[in-house]
Amino acid sequence: MNTWIEIAMLALLLSDMALLGLSVLSTSIGVVAFQGVLLGGFALLAQHDVLSPRLLAIAVGTVVLKGGVYPYLLRRAIQEAGIRREIQPFVGYVPSVLAGVVMMGIAVWLGHSLPLRADLPLVVPASLMTLFTGLFLVTARKTALIQCLGYLVLENGIYTFGVAAVGEIPALVELGLLLDAFVAVLVMGIAIYRINREFDHIEADRLNVLKG
Repeated sequence: MNTWIEIAMLALLLSDMALLGLSVLSTSIGVVAFQGVLLGGFALLAQHDVLSPRLLAIAVGTVVLKGGVYPYLLRRAIQEAGIRREIQPFVGYVPSVLAGVVMMGIAVWLGHSLPLRADLPLVVPASLMTLFTGLFLVTARKTALIQCLGYLVLENGIYTFGVAAVGEIPALVELGLLLDAFVAVLVMGIAIYRINREFDHIEADRLNVLKG
């Protein structure tokens, strides 16, 4: 079972690196949806010895929301906005991938420094790398939708780290995280639609023209 968990964490790391190098919005949404499905399976694999209806419900909810509902709402948002790709991010895609390599090195170093899940050496580094990737996307991209994806990736990192650190997160906390992310996606979808309707673009950095 540990082997499958490590494979899942390796896939999570590769998806983080892919997000740093992608400019096509629909593909980026697909990668984040893949992460959601992956984390739903990870919750079951990490706690396979204590399977319960609560755990199954959380795993299914994670897959449905992160792998289905969120991507659907975000794809609707880009269809309404008529935007296919991020053109000029604050940080280019090659430098972003290079920054990802540095972040991965830091994540691996921190992961081996923390006394958590020594039996699963990739879990903590993968969770930290996912968290770093989310923060990077929020700060290094101009398009509001990519920033929304960054928030979801950040939440994925927190979720993974929580499973690694605590083992069994209380159901109320897990449901709260899912609900927070759901509300954030709804609000961001509305914001993307309104920004595009008023300004014919969804680049958040250009909102500074509203300053008096």
